[in-house]
Parts: sequence; structure tokens; C-alpha cells
Amino acid sequence: MARTAQFLGRRARRRKGASAVLPPLLFFTDPARTPDPEAVAANLPRGAAVVFRAFGAPNAEAQGARLKAIARRRGLLLLIGADADLARALGADGVHLPERLAHRARRVKAAHPRWIVTAAAHSTAAARRALAAGADAVVVSTVFASRSASAGRPMGALRLAILVRRAGGAVYGLGGIDMKKARLLKGTGLTGIAAVDGLRT
Repeated sequence: MARTAQFLGRRARRRKGASAVLPPLLFFTDPARTPDPEAVAANLPRGAAVVFRAFGAPNAEAQGARLKAIARRRGLLLLIGADADLARALGADGVHLPERLAHRARRVKAAHPRWIVTAAAHSTAAARRALAAGADAVVVSTVFASRSASAGRPMGALRLAILVRRAGGAVYGLGGIDMKKARLLKGTGLTGIAAVDGLRT
């Protein structure tokens, strides 16, 4: 999966020129589906990013600090889900906003110009809104059938490619992507791949 993600990232940089800062692979933590995110992070390729979603956990800062240490050691980026205060406290590289908060992207970028700000999107319209609101990239789901309880109807590679063309910016695909299915995404125009349990050790 990492090789396909890197392939997509290289093509996106040649095509758009402005996405060189974006990692080709995003690992999204999840308390239920990735109970040991540190083990997964420790095996990610250099240049990937961890998106730490604490969901209000009381030990969020401690776990985030451990992930930050792994990221520093491994040459990874660390983004924090929906919590700019935690991102600032940890010295993270940016934040990931849920779709409902995507309109805050420009405000976050203004306060932290060096941060990467990504946003979730579940439709072409949502992707366009998030990018217009200043997000560096959107993470679109659901690409393939997923075990996530919140997964919507999978769009497949063809519909995803259409969405990418219409979005007008950098797009990651998320949902049901494993090593085999990742290869189906090479012609979609994605900037990279995002995964939750698809990257478990």
C-alpha cells in the first residue's frame, strides 16, 4: 500500500506542483479499530503521517506525546484530529478537521501557517467546500466497502476519479483500502491514500 501511495504522491506533485509538502500515506488512529497505534506508527514508511484522533480520551496528551516521539524518530508527520489546542501542545505538524468543522480551515491556517490542514469530505460538494475554505487536502470516504460503523455506501474507483477531478485540489481516498485494492486507485488522480485498520501490524 505504501508503494502505491508514494506512486500517487509523485504523480500528484508532477501534476499540481504545490502538493510536495503533503504526505502520500495517512494512518488514522481509532480507539476500537487500532488499539495499538504506536505499533502501527513504528512501522510506517518515512514521509507518512499519523492522524491521531483522541476522541476526548483522558490520556490524549500522553498518547499523543508518544506518537510524536515515534514520528520524530521515524521521519513521520503528526496531525491531530479536530483539536488545535492539543496539536499546539504536542508540537504537531497540523490538524485534521471533520467535515462539520472544515469551514475553520482558513482560520487554523492563519493562526498556524506551517501546519498541514486536512478535512474529511463525503461528497464532491463537501470536498469543494473544504478546499475553498482553505484546507490543504480533503480525505474522501468511503472508497471501498469498509468495516467502519460510520462508513457510507462505497463509491469505487471510477466515481472516486470523477470526484477528484471535480474537487479542484488535493484528495486522499479512505475506506476499505488494502494492498490489493490500492492498486485500483493508480489512475484516479489521488494525492495519496488514507487508512485505519488497513495498516495494522
